[in-house]
Amino acid sequence: MADPRDHAGWSRAAGTGVTLERLLSLVGPGALELDTAPAGPAVVVAGVAVLDVLDPEIRPRELLLAVGVGAGSAQAADVVRRAGAAGAAGVVFGPERPQGSARALRAVAGEAGTAVLFRTWHRWDELVVVLRAGLAAAGAVPSSAARGPVLGDLDGLADAVAALVGGSVTIEDTESRVLAYSSTEENVDEMRRLTILGRRVPPWRVAAMRDAGFFRALWTTDDVLHRRAQGENPERLVCAVRAGGEVLGSVWVAAVGGRPLAPNAAEALRAASREAAAHLLHQRTRGADSRLAEDAARALLEDRGSAEVLAERASLPAREPCAVLAVGAGPGPAEQTAPGDPSRLYGLLALHCAALGHRIVVVPAGGRALVLVSALDQEPGRAREQLSKLATSLTTRLSAAVGTPVRAGVGEVVPVLARAAESRRTAEQALKALTRAGDTRSVAWVEDVADTIGVLQVLDALRDLDLPRATSVARLAACDAEQGGNRLVESLRAYLDHFGDVSAAARSLSLHPNSLRYRLSRITALSGLDLASPDARLLAQLQLRLGDADKGPGRAP
Repeated sequence: MADPRDHAGWSRAAGTGVTLERLLSLVGPGALELDTAPAGPAVVVAGVAVLDVLDPEIRPRELLLAVGVGAGSAQAADVVRRAGAAGAAGVVFGPERPQGSARALRAVAGEAGTAVLFRTWHRWDELVVVLRAGLAAAGAVPSSAARGPVLGDLDGLADAVAALVGGSVTIEDTESRVLAYSSTEENVDEMRRLTILGRRVPPWRVAAMRDAGFFRALWTTDDVLHRRAQGENPERLVCAVRAGGEVLGSVWVAAVGGRPLAPNAAEALRAASREAAAHLLHQRTRGADSRLAEDAARALLEDRGSAEVLAERASLPAREPCAVLAVGAGPGPAEQTAPGDPSRLYGLLALHCAALGHRIVVVPAGGRALVLVSALDQEPGRAREQLSKLATSLTTRLSAAVGTPVRAGVGEVVPVLARAAESRRTAEQALKALTRAGDTRSVAWVEDVADTIGVLQVLDALRDLDLPRATSVARLAACDAEQGGNRLVESLRAYLDHFGDVSAAARSLSLHPNSLRYRLSRITALSGLDLASPDARLLAQLQLRLGDADKGPGRAP
């Protein structure tokens, strides 16, 4: 029986078959365009794999992404034939279709019995994410038991290239971060040493190369760039790594031990850069797993997902206590984004939680973040203590890092992952109360801000009511508008906020008490507000708070 396991670690769910037709209906025309399917659209897709020139084995029922193979090349026809012989579900090529290539591939596919598809506007790495998500949505789930050819062994690739070129090798991404390096035993030059120790090219060196136009030259050519030895700096070669016209990174070679590089080093490096494409693409798309985990967590927190799916994707315990922290930066409402790129806040959250040993999933939510914290202590009191310490540590560290106050609403601890949405609701209530009230605290549970939450809920309910247009506050606001200010409304607010204490209210307005008394008499005369009536005072207070809430943050409800 054919093994349904594929290179990407996905297997078909028992008793189900994800058809090509079903997968295409899920991912939509923005991802793939089906050109031909000789076996029909009901062919089963068991997984997604990137064509690996270092290990050309193709597994049954997989959808093969022919990265770097032009649809009009002779290699394309060969890939389709091999895919058909292996029983693959189909082969996906890039969006470029030279004249006549689609027709020629269609004929080959008809003989081979495998489908041919074309990538549309997604990049290759995005396409892997979309297809994996589509398979998951259709019933396929990650299988930790799946065994297949291992892509992404960049250290092994670096060692292999080093043996070919006779020098030391580093593999870097487009941000000059070191992804892998060869295990050269001899002493290396200072630049390579600094680069390896720091896991990236020193910033000053990156800046110098950028200013000199080096990266522009590297990313726009398929040639190997060469720099001769200069003093203590040895001879170096570098070549960009591309997939389907997209730059994924670069492979660097440096001479070691005073020996020159191999005579064919440039040609070997050029070939190695082509072979590195599948490995670098795999390294980049490993992030798809975290994105799938984030999507599963978002669905669960919105009460529309599966705890089992999230537990599988994020390796979280489904039967242990968990809770949610709602984290926001800035003095404004929860929806306000942090200064700069909010992704920085998300990254810092994940980093600090991991450093403190917590198993979490961070879900971006409109400039704030929801942090699902799992595997809490079984004893409720100790679990709450864990959360309080985590929230306090996070807000303190992140406030210093982003340069603005960071606040956290702590959700109630729930006994199992399936009830995480309940914790999310209480966490968001607490954060909203902290930010809308202008509270000076950085961390709060629902019970800490219950009164504020209650008032906010009353105000939300009032928005749905059709209040009379001629209430006292409405008439007072109209008078202020005619006079081009808001002195009377502000005076009424101060008087009510200070429980009728004229002296205290006057001080808050920088007025003499007699001036405030005069304004209060004007308020009564113009609006008809009976300040001696508890009902009138309550309605006025609510309407004032409702107006403040509609204007945004800055006033307590």
